[in-house]
Amino acid sequence: MSSSPPVSAAVVARDARYAADIRDLTPRLIEIRRDLHQHPELSNREERTSRVVAERLRALGLEVRTGIAHHGVIGVLRGGKPGKVLAIRADMDALPIEEIRDTPYKSRHTGVMHACGHDVHTTVALGVAELLAKYRAELPGTVKFIFQPAEEGPPRGERGGAKMMLEEGAFDAPTPEAIFGLHCMPTIEAGSIGYCETAAMASADRFLITVRGKKVHGAYPHEGIDAIVTAAAVIEQLQTIRSRRIDTQSPLVLSIGSIHGGNRFNILADEVRMEGTVRTLDPDVHARIEPLMRQILKGVTESHGASYDLDYERIVPVTVNHAPLVSRMLPTIRRIVGEAHLVPTRPQMGAEDFSYFANRVPAFFYFLGVGNKAKGITAMLHTPDFDVDEQCLPVGVAVMAAMATDWLETAAPQPSVPAK
Repeated sequence: MSSSPPVSAAVVARDARYAADIRDLTPRLIEIRRDLHQHPELSNREERTSRVVAERLRALGLEVRTGIAHHGVIGVLRGGKPGKVLAIRADMDALPIEEIRDTPYKSRHTGVMHACGHDVHTTVALGVAELLAKYRAELPGTVKFIFQPAEEGPPRGERGGAKMMLEEGAFDAPTPEAIFGLHCMPTIEAGSIGYCETAAMASADRFLITVRGKKVHGAYPHEGIDAIVTAAAVIEQLQTIRSRRIDTQSPLVLSIGSIHGGNRFNILADEVRMEGTVRTLDPDVHARIEPLMRQILKGVTESHGASYDLDYERIVPVTVNHAPLVSRMLPTIRRIVGEAHLVPTRPQMGAEDFSYFANRVPAFFYFLGVGNKAKGITAMLHTPDFDVDEQCLPVGVAVMAAMATDWLETAAPQPSVPAK
C-alpha cells in the first residue's frame, strides 16, 4: 500500500478540532441512531424519518428541500469561501424483518427493522452536517446532503429510490461534481474502513418466470404437459449461464428464491411461477443475462410442449467507484483511522441504488466497519439479529467529514500569484 503524502500543520490542527468535536458529539450520535432504530419505516413510507432529518438540518441552518421521490430530503450547506460542490448520500428506509435481538433500542414497529444499517448511515450524515456547519465559514465550497428513501426498493407498483430522486432534481441547483456514500459492513470490525478501487457492489435484477403446461390427472401424464417437470429443467439449464456461457473470471449470481405450482397431489400442475435475482459486477455481463435466459426458456419449454412468460426487471446497475477519486481519498482515510484499519475488500454481490448517482458524477462508495466479535456483534445484513457496535458512529463521522473537507480544499480555486 502506498504511503500518504506529508500533512500540513493546518490539516493536523483541523483534524484535532474535528476529533474533539466528534468526541463531544458522540453521545448525541448514539441517541439519534437509537431513536431511528426504534422507529424504522419501510421504503416509500419514511415519513417520520424524513421529518426528523429535515428538522435537524434546518436547526443547523442548512437550506432544506423535502418531498423528493416521496420522502427524500436534501440539505445544502454553503461554505464561506468559493469552491466546488460535493454530495454526501445517506439512505433512510428499513426492512420487513422482525427484530429478535433484545436491546434497549429494539424496534417498536412489529415486523419492521433497520436490518441493513440505514439508521447508522443517516446518523453519520447528520453528524457530518453538524460538524461542517460549525466550520462553514472556513469551508471552500458547498456540501449537498442527500437523504434518500427506498434504497431497498419501492413496493411493487410504486416508484422511488435514487433514480426517482435524480428525476426530481436531486442533482440540480447546485449540481455536485463528486459524491460520497458508505454502507455498514458487519464483517469489518468497528474502527476500520473497507474499500474497493472500482466495482464495489453488484447490479441487481429481479425476474418472474411463468411456465405453462396442461393440467391432467397424475395417473395419465401423457395426456397433459407437466409444468413442474418443465420448470425443473428450466432451473437446471439456467445454471449453465453461470457455468458454461459466461467467462468464469466474471462474478455472476443467478438465484431462484421462490417456486410455486400445482394444487393437488394427484394432478399435474399446469402452471409454475418462479421468482429470482441476478447479480453481476460487470456491466457487459449484466447486459447478456436476459437474452440468454430467454434463449434457454424458449428451447426448454418448446422441447416439453410448454410455454413461458418472463418478466425481467433491471433494478439497479453495478456500483462502480471512480478509481482516481478513490486514490485521491485513501490518504485521508489512512490519516484518520490508521494504516492497519484501512482494509481493501472484495466487491460485494449485494446491490446499491447509489449506483445511479455514481453513473452521473465521480463517486466513492466505501464500507464502514460495524462488527465487534468480542461483543458478539457479527450478524450479517438483512438478518433479524443484526446490530452494530455504536463506536462506528464517531469513526463514520470523522472519516466522511475529513474526506469532504479535504476534497473541497484540494478542489478549491487557488489564489493567483502575481507575475514578477
